[in-house]
Amino acid sequence: MKVAKPVAAVAAAVSLSGCDFGILDPQGPIGAAQKTILLNALVIMLAIIVPTIAATLWFAFWFRSGNAKALYRPQWAYSGRLELLIWSIPLLTIMFLGGITWIGSHELDPARPLASKTKPLEVQVVSLDWKWLFVYPDQGVASVNQVVVPVATPVHFSLTSASVMNAFFVPQLGSMIYTMNGMTTQLYLQADRSGDFYGRSSHFSGDGFPGMEFTLRAVSNEEFDDWARGVRGGAGMLDANAYADLAKQSMNVKPFTYGAVDPHLFHAIVTQAVPPAPGPQGGHPTPDVSSRPGN
Repeated sequence: MKVAKPVAAVAAAVSLSGCDFGILDPQGPIGAAQKTILLNALVIMLAIIVPTIAATLWFAFWFRSGNAKALYRPQWAYSGRLELLIWSIPLLTIMFLGGITWIGSHELDPARPLASKTKPLEVQVVSLDWKWLFVYPDQGVASVNQVVVPVATPVHFSLTSASVMNAFFVPQLGSMIYTMNGMTTQLYLQADRSGDFYGRSSHFSGDGFPGMEFTLRAVSNEEFDDWARGVRGGAGMLDANAYADLAKQSMNVKPFTYGAVDPHLFHAIVTQAVPPAPGPQGGHPTPDVSSRPGN
């Protein structure tokens, strides 16, 4: 027991060390609501799991060969009460799980605006091979592999893909959503505290998939305004020519920004007025690229 206690403590610490980066440590209203659904579903399913495990252990103990009190009834075939008990628990579990899933899928619809008196920040997202482009239409700037948002402000993401299907996911904020070529998906998220939150592609998309990560940085309103002004004062114009260069396959791209953006670029990408990228090509490995021209 003296050895078991420290070992158990170390194991618990290791298992919980990743919670600061995942869905069990939500930092926004969507992530918190999804955590509640997850825990509620766990408790409901335990209503079957715990009694089943307990009954299995009890039956094994009671009907052991050395128990003379155990009654052997080979002719027993049916019990209405037992059948009612056996089927009622799974039915109730399915009803409860279906109820919270039905309610949650409507209340947490990714395209449903968040209840807030603050005007949402508009961010246009393009998944490329293998990096993320974030365009701020109201601020007239753009960034790659980093998205900066104000704290306690709803963020309306409009997402598309310039290549193959991908998936946008910030675990601590919730609601993974797919990006698809030739169409736009909608997502509302909000960060309730300042900090850097890990984001990544959660759908395999070729050789550069492991490095297709980004950082969502939540800052105060003043810091966000300062950041946007600083980016606008920098070099780099994201127009059709710059986008054509950006759309080329590259891996492990460090974050950088564009000080100006063609306001019609995102619409051109969605409508494929700008030709889509060919996507990952088998047999043609892409060399790692650590940075791109930009601010």
